[in-house]
Amino acid sequence: MIELRTLEADDWPLWRELRLAALAEAPSAFGATLAQWQGPGDQEERWRARLSIPGGRDLVALLDGRPAGMVSGVPGAGDSVELISMWVDADARGRGVGDCLIEAVERWGAERGAGTLRLSVMPDNHRATALYERHGFADTGELGALLSDGVRRERVMAKSLAAV
Repeated sequence: MIELRTLEADDWPLWRELRLAALAEAPSAFGATLAQWQGPGDQEERWRARLSIPGGRDLVALLDGRPAGMVSGVPGAGDSVELISMWVDADARGRGVGDCLIEAVERWGAERGAGTLRLSVMPDNHRATALYERHGFADTGELGALLSDGVRRERVMAKSLAAV
């Protein structure tokens, strides 16, 4: 059974646990690194701030009562919202957790009156790209953020929220 939990700033220990696991397990899937969020970067105030983005929604998926994934929705430019920080634990992949997280951000965006849901994905993250495509996301053709290699860029995808 998959249960979604909306997080508040006081839930920062749970977000921290999942975010550090995500950065350790899938270091090439994110723009941030594990090193940036450990050591001096591992501070309660920083975690609380991450869960306090104005207008944002932070979700954790529980699979059979155990944390199995996370995602955030944040306001974007114009009438768009963005899906960020998506990750599903390797043991939970293929069990519908990613689907539930994406659908929850879609509903959140539609409830806010957003017309478009956007995201960025690493160009070689084929499994995530396939998941997003199954949910109706398509490549926008826009240049995403420049990656640390100074050559490649994130892939920007979007979908209309009109039918959600």
